[in-house]
Amino acid sequence: MATAAPSFDDRDGTIWYDGKLVPWRGANVHVLTHGLHYASAVFEGERVYGGQVFKLTDHSQRLIDSGKLMGFEIPWTLAQIDAATMETVRANNIVDGYVRPVAWRGSEMMGVSAQQNRIHLAIAVWVWPSYYTLGAKMKGIRLALSDWRRPAPNTAPVHAKAAGLYMICTLSKHKAEQAGYDDALMLDYRGQIAEATGANVFFVMDGEIHTPKPDCFLDGITRRAVIDLARKRQMKVVERGIMPEEMARASECFITGTAAEVTPVSEIGPYRFTPGEVCRTLIADFTRAVQPASRAAAD
Repeated sequence: MATAAPSFDDRDGTIWYDGKLVPWRGANVHVLTHGLHYASAVFEGERVYGGQVFKLTDHSQRLIDSGKLMGFEIPWTLAQIDAATMETVRANNIVDGYVRPVAWRGSEMMGVSAQQNRIHLAIAVWVWPSYYTLGAKMKGIRLALSDWRRPAPNTAPVHAKAAGLYMICTLSKHKAEQAGYDDALMLDYRGQIAEATGANVFFVMDGEIHTPKPDCFLDGITRRAVIDLARKRQMKVVERGIMPEEMARASECFITGTAAEVTPVSEIGPYRFTPGEVCRTLIADFTRAVQPASRAAAD
């Protein structure tokens, strides 16, 4: 029987917390922290490949920008956050792993208003190799259709990577997993295709790559990187509003994200796709882009 992974609050290592490295088990917050009660927290998800963080500065900048959209200023500069991230990676001897920076309002005031609350920042890292071999990836994952919809831009800070916006993602993914799916596809407030619960989505239609325009959800950093890779291959990428019934036209489908990287999809609700040459090519190109040359060749 496989041994369960240790709980995330009970591990060896160190976490960067408000300017210094502290023991992992001691990186705690008070139960009356505003970020816990009112979701006044922003975060990032980043990957370490060969000891280097992919698009580190882009992620650090988005963390700062997300804080501003949530009405607070993170009290560290872009360069300081980048340096703190690499300090934490090195301190924990991470070669291939995951990085989770998180910034939140503290506990000085408890109520909807929290003008005087201190802003905290923590950065944690842990080992996280790639989920799938290429062969396993090319089988494609299965997505259910979520009952929840991404909110309109005038109802939530939709361009912030904010904790509260993931509440409906957790609900969607839990329901999908309980039904035997891997994840869920979410529509937006207009009924157009938006994204999976933690990844952007792409479709191959008549030889072109189509992807929803990110006007009410995150324009993912991995999403942008994959679009650049596709265009370098002279693949046409179209960003537009896509209605669910248009999935019947798609031959291939894939999702992109820090965790997903480039992952083919074989099924979304009643729609079926066959992972093929576009998926295979972009997986290979992305692997070469993020990993040291010697390791990418070995893969």
